[in-house]
Amino acid sequence: MASIKLKFRPSSVKGKKGVLNYQIIHYRLTRLIKTSYQIMPFEWDDSTGSLLIPTQSECKARLLLIRDHTNWEMTRLQGIINDLERTGVEYTIDDIVAFFRKIPPMESVFKFMQRCINKLERQKRGRTAEGYTSTMNSFIQFRKNEDLSFEAFDSELMEMYEAYLKEKGLVKNSTSYYMRIWRSVYNLAIEQGYTTDKKPFKHVYTGIDKTVKRAVPFKIIKMIKELDLSFEPQLELARDIFLFSFYTRGMSFIDMAHLKKSNLQNGILTYSRKKTGQRLTILWEELMQEIVDKYKDDSSEYLLPILRYCDINDRKQYKLRAKQIGRGLNKIGLRLELKAPLTFYVARHSWASIAQDRKVSTDIIREGLGHDNEKTTHIYLASISTSQIDRANQIILKGL
Repeated sequence: MASIKLKFRPSSVKGKKGVLNYQIIHYRLTRLIKTSYQIMPFEWDDSTGSLLIPTQSECKARLLLIRDHTNWEMTRLQGIINDLERTGVEYTIDDIVAFFRKIPPMESVFKFMQRCINKLERQKRGRTAEGYTSTMNSFIQFRKNEDLSFEAFDSELMEMYEAYLKEKGLVKNSTSYYMRIWRSVYNLAIEQGYTTDKKPFKHVYTGIDKTVKRAVPFKIIKMIKELDLSFEPQLELARDIFLFSFYTRGMSFIDMAHLKKSNLQNGILTYSRKKTGQRLTILWEELMQEIVDKYKDDSSEYLLPILRYCDINDRKQYKLRAKQIGRGLNKIGLRLELKAPLTFYVARHSWASIAQDRKVSTDIIREGLGHDNEKTTHIYLASISTSQIDRANQIILKGL
């Protein structure tokens, strides 16, 4: 059977890096396969034929990555030899090399993640790509820009990453969001043969925690509506878009931004949620029309004054407007001295809360929010149920 070894060929120039090679010996014939990995002579142990990994060094991460890559590629080489042996047919050293050349090179974690992001962008999945990009950037900061292989992607690393995110002030659901993205990427790496499942997420949180109460009572919604913002057009626009969200059963900002005039036909607003693709219909009300009339623009095909141009740059427009309107809502919330920041989640949660207060059934609330299952709706309503129990308890204790 053929044998393989990792060999180091030093540079002919003193003080320069040498190159690692795979040495294949078969029927007394020797062939070297040159790799792209370069190391200094003092980073190689010729007696053991292996890399010298320092315990504390700026080069440690780089050498670990090279070690993992060469181990992975040598395992693939050995697999090729084993497969050829099992056929029982004579094979040559050139056959081994030819099969090895067909194997795609191993990718590091950073490069693999970037390839996933590029694919999402080609698929026009901009929001998902942005989530992946944010996740990768935070992980690169955590790693201090030191790349790694999937062989080093283990549970201890993920626990340290989770602790890092918490130190940065991220809440439980936010750390879970990053972990779920990495879990998807990791599973894809397994599928493509870059690693085996070492259960790196077994000790970190990947669930969805109950949402902290964001709803405001009906009187606050009314106060927001009655604010005089006529001399503050940016705040006025932010307030009106918030109210439109509330009027339309908590429609998300991205869905409102992409509403077109053609979505409104014969008194019915019809749209598909960007998040789920679910198709929803809403009976058009006078309050909605008041906002549309206020910002009427015959030159635009959009229903609301969020996006102006329907072209390839609408994602850039969307992000800019989301920041502007988000800042406006935050200022309104501070002005009203609300306990939590005013966001479009508040509009959505408030609609669900007020609906429940007015004895609307959970099934109807679920349908109105566009939730696929009742469990999601109960996450929105869990904190509301507590206040109902408190009121009942007050009635019980009153006569004591």
